[in-house]
Amino acid sequence: MKPRFFYETKTITFVPQKMIMTENLTKQTFLEKVFNYEKNKDWMHEGKLPAIIDFYADWCGPCKMIAPVLEELSNEYVGKINIYKVDTEAEQELAAAFAIRSIPSMLFIPMSEQPQMANGALPKQELHKLIKEVLKVEI
Repeated sequence: MKPRFFYETKTITFVPQKMIMTENLTKQTFLEKVFNYEKNKDWMHEGKLPAIIDFYADWCGPCKMIAPVLEELSNEYVGKINIYKVDTEAEQELAAAFAIRSIPSMLFIPMSEQPQMANGALPKQELHKLIKEVLKVEI
């Protein structure tokens, strides 16, 4: 007698995870979502969540290195912080308004305190630390 093999079939359902991406800002969207420096002299965050603004340029090597890290962080902190990007070549007025002299530069914007600037392509663990200490947000 030949052995019989029984195969159990299972249905596997794949539910894709929604990927949250960083959002590119123009001057107009910056004024609406972050800070309207044309109307307000004193800092007043317009957003509903703490935020990070990445000032970058397409030609910048370190900016390209940090971009995937920021995408990962936007998914890790979904619903807790917003991560925006400002192209300093296209949005020169925004870059000048924040005295951007080197890129990448990241502006950390807590809800009720003054924003803080960080320069350079920071490692992911350093970004986690800044998010916790400056933005007061944990995963």
